Amino acid sequence: MKPIAFALLFGASLFASTVAFANADDAKWVAQCVKDNQDEHVSINVITKYCTCMDNKMSDNETRSITEWEKSHPVERHECDRESGWR
Repeated sequence: MKPIAFALLFGASLFASTVAFANADDAKWVAQCVKDNQDEHVSINVITKYCTCMDNKMSDNETRSITEWEKSHPVERHECDRESGWR
């Protein structure tokens, strides 16, 4: 459990340092996205970049989580995959 907690904290700190103007809601959504993807076989840096990219593409009025939103937005998902280095 400690490695997962460390990874989440590291991801959150990386996110906070790379998105200076993000609001608390953005940080919450990105943190949830990172948590949702913690079992993927990619680095926490890649996951954080992907989640941040997806969050940036979403409307500020969106009520769905990034994980829910990405399912109905394959173009944006593909762009963020490429941008983050996920695939």
